[in-house]
Amino acid sequence: MTASDLFVSAEGTEWISPEPGVSRRIMAYLPEMMMVEVAFEKDAIGAQHSHPHIQASYVAQGSFEVTIDGRTETLYQGGSFIVPPNLVHGVKALEEGRLIDTFTPHRAEFLT
Repeated sequence: MTASDLFVSAEGTEWISPEPGVSRRIMAYLPEMMMVEVAFEKDAIGAQHSHPHIQASYVAQGSFEVTIDGRTETLYQGGSFIVPPNLVHGVKALEEGRLIDTFTPHRAEFLT
């Protein structure tokens, strides 16, 4: 599948758990862009990793310790961050929380 429907309801998406205490669902995507909701339990870790996609993330709920290329900041609800291609990055949930991640181009590996 190369694109989601133009309108996607929360009930029509499947949650997966890529790491302990972390669940994600694809919200919508086209080949050029993808939006993903990621839910974290308190103290859950989004492990350090890198990818060739540009990532922009919005803290929809909670607070997170975010590390990008060795620089760490604490972000709260309403905060955001952007990750240029190939930089190592990861997060730790300081409380239960949710991120809205966008990627360009879409993360094809999330669709398998």
